[in-house]
Amino acid sequence: MKFEDEPVPGYSLPILPGHVSPGRLERVLRAGKFAVTSEIDPPDSADPDEVFKRAAIFDGYVDAINATDGSGANCHMSSVGVCSLLTRRGYAMVMQIACRDRNRIAIQGEILGGAAMGVCNIMCLTGDGVQAGDHPQAKPVFDLDSMSLLEIARAMRDEARFQSGRKLASPPRVFLGAAENPFAPPFEWRAYRLAKKVAAGAQFIQTQYCFDVPRLKTFMAQVRDLGLLEGPDRIFILPGVGPLASAKSASWIRDNVPGVHIPDSVIKRLAGAEKQKEEGKKLCIDLIQEIREIEGVSGVHVMAYRQETTVAEIIQTSGVLEGRVPWYPGRDTPSEQQRIQA
Repeated sequence: MKFEDEPVPGYSLPILPGHVSPGRLERVLRAGKFAVTSEIDPPDSADPDEVFKRAAIFDGYVDAINATDGSGANCHMSSVGVCSLLTRRGYAMVMQIACRDRNRIAIQGEILGGAAMGVCNIMCLTGDGVQAGDHPQAKPVFDLDSMSLLEIARAMRDEARFQSGRKLASPPRVFLGAAENPFAPPFEWRAYRLAKKVAAGAQFIQTQYCFDVPRLKTFMAQVRDLGLLEGPDRIFILPGVGPLASAKSASWIRDNVPGVHIPDSVIKRLAGAEKQKEEGKKLCIDLIQEIREIEGVSGVHVMAYRQETTVAEIIQTSGVLEGRVPWYPGRDTPSEQQRIQA
C-alpha cells in the first residue's frame, strides 16, 4: 500500500506519508494532537438549509462531524445525503454506515459514492435492531456486521477490489472507524473485542458515552497491555462524552438506552444542583479534562443530542483546543494543514 504524497482526485491535499486518506481527522490524530469530533442531528426534512444550519454551530470547534445513519433505528435524512451536502461546503465528515439497512452490494456502492464526494472517514457499525426504532415493522438486513464491513472496506481501499474480487479503477481513500463500549459487561472482554476490530481494519474508535472514568482507565490499561496503541497499525481512541440535561433525563437514559452506563454519583450530582442543565455542561467539561489525562486517549467524541448548541461552549471551556489553529470549512488549505503539526 503506497499512497504517500499521492494527489487524490477531488481533494486539494495529498495523502501524507504513513496515512491512508487526505482527511483532516487522520492528520490531526497522527500529528499527536487531541482530536475533537461531534455528530450532526440529521433533519426530518428534505431542506438542505436545515443541514447547513445544524453543521454551522460546530465551525472552528471540531475536526470532523459524524453523519449518523438511522441512529436508534429511527428514520432521518440519510448519512450519505448529509455528507453529500456538507462535503461540498468543505466540512470533514465521518460517514456512518449501519449494516442493519443494506446488503453488501449497496454498502460497497455507498463507500465508493461517499469517497467520490469527499468523505475521508467511514464509521462501520452493525446498527441497532429495528425493534428499537420508529419502524419496528421494517425488515432488518444484517447481511454484514461491523467486523465484516471493516474487512470489506479495507480490501476496497488497500487491494482496490470489491468483495467479489472485481477490481476497482480508483479505490476509496478512507480512514476506517468503529464503535466500542467499555462500559457494558463483560468488561474483561471489551479490549479483546476491540483487538478484533483493529485486526479487521479499524483505525479509530468512538466509544459509547463515558460517565465512569475509572472504568475507562481500566479499559485503556487493558488496551495498552494488548499493544493496540503501538506501531503503524495503532488504534486512536476517542471516548464519547455529552451533556446531561437533568437528573431525571439521566435516569431515563440509564434505564431505557441500551449500553449507556450512568453511575449513581452522576445522577446525585445533577439532582443536587440548582441549575441542572448548567451542571450537566460542567460535568461534561470535567469529564473531558479527566479523560484527556488518560494515557492513550487520542481525543473525544462529543454527542449532545438536542443540545448541539452547547458543543462550542463545552469544547472552548474544556481547553482541549488550546494552541490549535481553529479550523473552518472551506479553508482546509495545505498551509493550514501544516500548522496542525506546530
